[in-house]
Amino acid sequence: MDFYAHSTERPDKEDWQSLAGHLMAVGGLAADKARHFNFRGQTLAEVAGVLHDLGKYTLEFQQRLEGSPVRVDHATHGAVMAVERYGLIGRLLAYAIAGHHAGLANGRDNGERTSLKDRLSKELPQLLPHWENEITLPRTLPDPRGFRSVKDRSFFQLAFLGRMLFSCLVDADYLDTEAFYLRKDKGVDGRDQEFPDLSALRERLDQYLGRFKADSDVNRIRAEILEHVRSNAVQEPGLFSLNVPTGGGKTLVSLAFALDHAIAHGLRRVIFVIPFTSIVEQNAAVFREALGDLGEVAVLEHHSAFIDDGKNGGDPQSKDKLRLAMENWEAPIVVTTSVQFFESLYANRSSRCRKLHNISGSVVILDEAQTLPLKMLMPCVAAMDELALNYRTSVVLCTATQPALKKEESFANGLDNVRELAPEPEGLQRQLERVKVRYRGPLTDEELVDELAAHEQVLCIVNSRRHARSLYQSIAHLPGARHLTTLMCAKHRSQALMEIRQRLKDGEPCRLIATSLIEAGVDVDFPTVYRAEAGLDSIAQAAGRCNREGKRPLEQSNVNVFAVASDWPTPPDVEQFAGAARSVFRRYEKPLSLAAIRDYFRELYWVKGKEQLGAGMLKVVEDGRLEGIPYEIMAKDFRMIDSRMLPVIVAYDEAARKALRALQWAESCGGIARRLQSYLVQLPEQAFRALRETGAIQPVQAEKFGEQFMELVNEDLYHDKYGLDWDEPSFISAEKSVM
Repeated sequence: MDFYAHSTERPDKEDWQSLAGHLMAVGGLAADKARHFNFRGQTLAEVAGVLHDLGKYTLEFQQRLEGSPVRVDHATHGAVMAVERYGLIGRLLAYAIAGHHAGLANGRDNGERTSLKDRLSKELPQLLPHWENEITLPRTLPDPRGFRSVKDRSFFQLAFLGRMLFSCLVDADYLDTEAFYLRKDKGVDGRDQEFPDLSALRERLDQYLGRFKADSDVNRIRAEILEHVRSNAVQEPGLFSLNVPTGGGKTLVSLAFALDHAIAHGLRRVIFVIPFTSIVEQNAAVFREALGDLGEVAVLEHHSAFIDDGKNGGDPQSKDKLRLAMENWEAPIVVTTSVQFFESLYANRSSRCRKLHNISGSVVILDEAQTLPLKMLMPCVAAMDELALNYRTSVVLCTATQPALKKEESFANGLDNVRELAPEPEGLQRQLERVKVRYRGPLTDEELVDELAAHEQVLCIVNSRRHARSLYQSIAHLPGARHLTTLMCAKHRSQALMEIRQRLKDGEPCRLIATSLIEAGVDVDFPTVYRAEAGLDSIAQAAGRCNREGKRPLEQSNVNVFAVASDWPTPPDVEQFAGAARSVFRRYEKPLSLAAIRDYFRELYWVKGKEQLGAGMLKVVEDGRLEGIPYEIMAKDFRMIDSRMLPVIVAYDEAARKALRALQWAESCGGIARRLQSYLVQLPEQAFRALRETGAIQPVQAEKFGEQFMELVNEDLYHDKYGLDWDEPSFISAEKSVM
């Protein structure tokens, strides 16, 4: 029996392995990919692999190989066979088998894909009888011994298992097919995907950490934290928290723990899950530096904007390995966004799910855990819990403001047995206390400007870009007035921050107006900070920009939280957070104490209620039961971010203009896209469309790349102080929109 072909052109027989050989190979690969599950998942994955192309044992498919244009459904036969042979557990396999090309479908309701129910009842071509002589199936499937179930979440767990088995299958199918083409075209047996092992990476990290000296009180505390956290690496895999105040060095501490813990327990990789793309890039750079010569190939940076074809300097072979590893996360260290991580865990497309099995047997560091969106909080918690329960994954909640997600903290279906890694978090907080936080009540913009003028060095953070720009314009005449916003491209912000840091270091005037972007891990150190009302976690992040190194007296390091008494009301999506924070300010003398933070999150979750925390998605899964798993509905509804943002390229400097000129003539865009990453401004879709209609932005080489690369051609809209000004696109002059 000839192997399959997706084209109508029939290949030479001698160039193709047998269909049975492919099915058994995929089954073996899929089983291997399930080996890190906590239970006997290998047999389930193997059967899915063996059955996935069973429909190619039909006369109709053979005619397809001979050139017939008739499309043949070759996936449903295997799904039907799984149900006939193995009953309910076979139905779980049927989802993966039927969807291994088109993606996981709903169990009952048709969406973009035909439901599994309708697929299983459709009329199919007759199987050629000799298939049973060529492939071997077990008579029965064993119960997945060791699978740990959770009351009220049993069907969610089965749906999660089905997606994990789907991941094993699609990755195995892709790799076996790829291996065939590599043998056929290049004469090699498979990918050259050699990565450094974790022990070698730890050796490089230890060498790097050995350079640091405990030559100050803060550095001594950081060293003690590092030693204590690493001593906990021998604990059994599961759920952990790392509650370290801002400035405690948690980035490298978490990497050291993760490598130690993975080596101690035979885990295979470390995955850092980070809320913001800018911090992904920042932390990936820190890890590469810390790991020395091995960092370039060991660290995979994966978010939606990362594209690299190996043509942007460095070792092309190393970059090619990372590009391939991005498909299924085979690298030893993966740095990704929370959007990429959690949306993949609820996805149904093959390309998004392919990497999921490689999360098993890993250490997952969830950085800034408090930033998980409330509307999806319960599904996120359920996924983390399931990874720890059944997929041999250690999950570390890493933050200075731990959200109250534990059962003992009254979170519904919360996390259990979460072990703290840091030494005495309350004592650490006292030791690293560097600021006084006080609630100032309402301040008009005029009052605020007067207070900012009274400080030589001061940071003011507000909740909207328009408010920030208005305040900046009000203080622009003052010495050292500066502005930061996401409407500046990253290159522009980086240059602005370099100047800001230098002014702070030199004691020169520096009055900075910013949006919350500066709270996303930006390393600046002001003596005084003003923060518009927001959630307590945001206030804590703002406080991390004040007296960051602890070199000033506590009495001279003030964080002033104020209500905006002007034309800039607190945005609705921030108001509930701000309300819970106000409640804490009324009850606690120290609003950033661990007890205050815990009460803040409890109150916030109580006010929201389970439905607004995403309980409805979990209920839909439970109500659907095994026969009606709503895979397509889950993928559609699980969105970490509501508003769609679209990128615009700003020709900010000569490097950007050079990259844009290269893009005009490029055949491939990966390396150029990477160079242009620092020149993007993300715009709301409505603003993007308005600028597109006026011609202010235009596509680069549309005939080849479509609208993938949109350039700002009206340079008058980009201001050197506050970036892209798109507020009134209807007034843009058409003449200025043409180069």
